[in-house]
Amino acid sequence: MVELRHIEKIREWAKGYPATEEIKNEMLLCTKSQGCTAWYMAANHSKLELLQEIWEWAKENLTTEEIKSKLLLAPDISGNTAWHLSVYSREPGVLQKIWEWAKENITTEREKN
Repeated sequence: MVELRHIEKIREWAKGYPATEEIKNEMLLCTKSQGCTAWYMAANHSKLELLQEIWEWAKENLTTEEIKSKLLLAPDISGNTAWHLSVYSREPGVLQKIWEWAKENITTEREKN
């Protein structure tokens, strides 16, 4: 399992990499065969620290719309989102944090329209 220190090292390395689009597409939004991103897998394993680190990285590199559609609301091939997985894992801290981030970002997007 990936640990927080691994994500931190990758994030530090990526800061010096000039191709932001590649970072977005190949690291933040890349999916496994079942449609799972690193964000989704961190939620699946109830890893709040990893979710927080990926969230910070996403805020630096993704638009609000990408955060909303490709992290918060993105389903896997079964239709489950990271929110669903946090419910299944019965980890209230992860569930609460994803709820806060979704509320903040989806509300921000609605206020703009």
